[in-house]
Amino acid sequence: MNDRTILLVEDNPDDVELTLRALKKNNILNSVTVARDGVEALDYLFATGAYSGRDVKKLPTVVLLDLKLPKIDGMEVLKSIRSDDRTKLLPVVILTSSKEEKDLINGYKLGANSYIQKPVDFEQFTEAVRQLGLYWLLLNEPPPIEKGSL
Repeated sequence: MNDRTILLVEDNPDDVELTLRALKKNNILNSVTVARDGVEALDYLFATGAYSGRDVKKLPTVVLLDLKLPKIDGMEVLKSIRSDDRTKLLPVVILTSSKEEKDLINGYKLGANSYIQKPVDFEQFTEAVRQLGLYWLLLNEPPPIEKGSL
């Protein structure tokens, strides 16, 4: 299932490296595109800006979305994803260090498929990433957009 890609939207270089290491440690070898702010994430998804040549029909299997992002925050990214017909079914997992109840509630109200608080401990984080990969990349049946029906 290596054709299933991940869009990791994360501005913290340490968290990017930690996530990539955790994926590798769990033998999750799927392609990962990293967007370091909300604008870059939306440019990637909608094939604009630096990604204007990208095939917009080739969406990631899952978006791992941090909330505290520069330029456009994660909640605004999620709103944009859900408001566009091309991406409204795209699985979005909020992966954040936020413990704020309002972030949890707002994330689900805006259509997040899952909300995961990043564990501080590397082993716990690695296990969380393993379970994320197992579920979203192997077990979950992707929406029709993945199969090119839209």
